[in-house]
Parts: sequence; C-alpha cells; structure tokens
Amino acid sequence: MELIQKNPDLPAYLAASDAVDRDHPVVQATADRLWSANPDAYSYAEAAYTFVRDAIPHSADSGNLRVTWRASDVLATRNGICVAKSHALAALLRARSIPTAFCYQRLTEDGADPVVHGLIALKLPGRARWSRLDPRGNKPGVDARFSLDEERLAWPVRPEFNEVDYPVLYDEPHPAVLSALRAARDRPHLWTMLPGEL
Repeated sequence: MELIQKNPDLPAYLAASDAVDRDHPVVQATADRLWSANPDAYSYAEAAYTFVRDAIPHSADSGNLRVTWRASDVLATRNGICVAKSHALAALLRARSIPTAFCYQRLTEDGADPVVHGLIALKLPGRARWSRLDPRGNKPGVDARFSLDEERLAWPVRPEFNEVDYPVLYDEPHPAVLSALRAARDRPHLWTMLPGEL
C-alpha cells in the first residue's frame, strides 16, 4: 500500500499540539530517559515504540475505565487505548525530531461492530519511505513488532470483513477520533462514540 501524506510539508509531522504535547515536562523527561540509553534516531525510535507498547497497557486489556487523549496524560497515567497510545508515541518521537504521522485502520469483529484503530508512521533519517507501527500492546493473539521494512501490526486487515487500511498519513490526530476521546466520560462511553470509519 502506498502511504500518502495529507500535508506535503514534512515539518508539519514534527509539530506540537494539544494532543501531541511533545514539550510537556512528562514527555520530555521520558524522551530524555529513553535517549540517554539510545542516543541515535534508530535505536531511540525502537526504544520509544517498545516503551509505549509494553509499559503502557491498553485500557481494554487492563480494565482501566479512564479515557486519556493527551500524550502527557497517557505517559503520566500509563493508560490509553490504541489511538491515545499513538499520541504518546508520536510525542516521544517528535520530541527527538523524528517525523511522525497518524494513520488508521477500520477493523471489525468478523464483520460486525466496526471501529477505527490508531497507528503511527515514522520517517527515520536516510529512509525514503514511511514505516507504520502499531503501539497498541500485545496480548495472546496479538504480536505487533518494531519493523521498518515488513509491517508487523497488531492486526492485518481482512477485506472479506470490509476491514480497511487507510493510506492517508495525518499530521494531526483525525478530528473525529480526537473529538470522541475528548468527549467520552469513560471507556464504555467512548466505545459508543468512536467512529466506525473515516
């Protein structure tokens, strides 16, 4: 699949925002700690990915009902769903000047209950192409990995169930997804609000 930058301006994929608050002290402290042990873009990107995937449980796996949407809150509370964890990973990567995009899949329960699943894509120095990564968090049946050449996402899409890999790389979280996160009272409420497609 050919990935398409929504914004042709690469520096837009380094910007800070309300959701991607890369300059927040919690984000900076986490980035500094990871960078001190991994002082190059490639090893840092893998360390940041592994940290968000493994050290921040997906709230549906942990049972946490709180909804986070700001990167700093995801890192501070160690809690978030896939799209929120993507915000945290993007903030950590952008904090070290690694262009990071938001991308999405439409997934289903064998054709029912479609939901938008959040990923990131990053563009490391010296590489011509973007690489998609899924920081959702592993569990039995889910084995996402840091891989720049061959995608190792949590779930490959199944066209027979009308699942979709969206090719667009957004410089900001998709407004429909962000709006649902911000408005949700708790995670059960969020499940009723997340879009089923983009």
